[in-house]
Parts: sequence; C-alpha cells; structure tokens
Amino acid sequence: MSYKSHVSSQDRLFSAIEVRRIDRNDLWRALKYGTSDFFDSPTHPVFLTAIYLMVAVLVALLGLGENPLPLLFPLVSGMALIGPLAACGIYELSRRKEKGLDYAWWHAFDVLSSPSRPAILLMGGILAILFFCWMQTAIALYGVYFGDLNPGSLTVLMEQVFTTPAGWQLLISGCAIGLLYSVVVLVMTVVSLPAMVDEQTRFSPAVGLSLKACLRNWKTLMLWYVVVAALMWVGVLTFFFGLAILLPIVGHASWHLYRMLVKRELDAVS
Repeated sequence: MSYKSHVSSQDRLFSAIEVRRIDRNDLWRALKYGTSDFFDSPTHPVFLTAIYLMVAVLVALLGLGENPLPLLFPLVSGMALIGPLAACGIYELSRRKEKGLDYAWWHAFDVLSSPSRPAILLMGGILAILFFCWMQTAIALYGVYFGDLNPGSLTVLMEQVFTTPAGWQLLISGCAIGLLYSVVVLVMTVVSLPAMVDEQTRFSPAVGLSLKACLRNWKTLMLWYVVVAALMWVGVLTFFFGLAILLPIVGHASWHLYRMLVKRELDAVS
C-alpha cells in the first residue's frame, strides 16, 4: 500500500471514530501515569524541557526590545501556547515506552522523521503565529493602560500592576484575552498533536478529532485546562525550576489523556 493511500485510510478512520467520554477521575489517572513516566526516566524529559526553556529565553532576549519587563507576564503565559508543540518529543517517549520500545532521550527527535511531520510543522507554524499575536496583543494592552511608561525594575512593575486601578484593568483584560488564546490552542491540540505522533494522519482529520473530543468532554477538559495552568504557574513561581519537573509530567500526562480519549476506539476500529 502506498503512503498516500495509507494516509487516506487513516483520514477515513479518524473522521469516523467516536471519542470516549471521560471524567475528572481520568484526569487524575493521567497525571498519575504521567508522573510515573517521568520518574521512570527523569533525565529524558528534563533534557527536553531545558531545550524548551532556552528557546523561550532566546525569544525574550531577541524580541522584546530594550525593556522587556512589561511583557514578562505575557511571555511566561504565552509559553503555554507553544508548549504543546514542545511536548511532541515527550509524546514520542511515552508512545515508545507504552509499546515496550527503547525510549532513550534521543528517540524524542524521531518525530522529526515522522510521516506526520508536515502536519506537525503546520501546527507549529499556527502556534507560533498565535504566540506572536498574543505578544502583540499584550504590547497593545500595556500601551492602552500605561502608555509609554516603562518600569525600571521588577518591583516597580509589580507595584504598577497590583496596586493601581489601571494595573487591575490590565490584569483582567489580559487574562480574559489570554484565556481565549489558550482555549483555542487546547481545542486544536489536546488530541491532534499526540494523534499525529501516534498515527500517520494529516492536519485536518487530527484537528477534527481534537474538536470532537473537546465537544464531547468540554467540562472535563476545561478542568484539565485549569489544572495545567495552575501547575505551570507553580513552576513559574519556583523561579522556573519547577517547570523542569512539571512540564514533562504534564506532557506525559497529556499523552495518557489522549489514549483515554480516543486510542481504545482506534485500536478497536483498526
């Protein structure tokens, strides 16, 4: 069977599949399994997380101009917009472990030669655009509330944001708009990216399956969104050191969540 006909059959499979309904107990199980994956071989995801954080730092240094302090919070929260793409390597490690294959850290880069690489790259491009749009939105919001006023230190920034009416308005509007961005990313990627890593599927059917999963489990997945956001901020508040553990745990847990949502049905159909 040619690759094209194989992909077409995968597309039909994805379009016909019914996702499983999950509840909050499944979320805790996913986190438990993700934690187990991490501690079974913690150096693997920590290595990947280090790469992810270095890229984020480079983006901050190169793109935020002379005084990046006003965009510190948007940058940190915006990392969640590109996080699902960075997690693809972690998905591959969990997939290999599940199948009893060698899951040394370098296998994370197997996604670069995946038949679904064009779909993964397309999703990466979309997430990068969303990240750029979010940062531009944050710049515009700061200009609306504070104009050209730039804080000279982190302490001044904290006072500016948390002790002034304009600062609270900035927080509320920024969180509301940021919520829209992140929900779009959740809906697009919660199933699609792990499915691309797991199956030879194109962009459209994978995103369609992700949308189907979100519509069927929207309450549970919104709880998942809150849990992940809380864990990420715990990592940030520990001066980013916590992210070296929490990011890979969430990545592994997201793989198991995907398996709970659709993989059993995929096995049954195939």
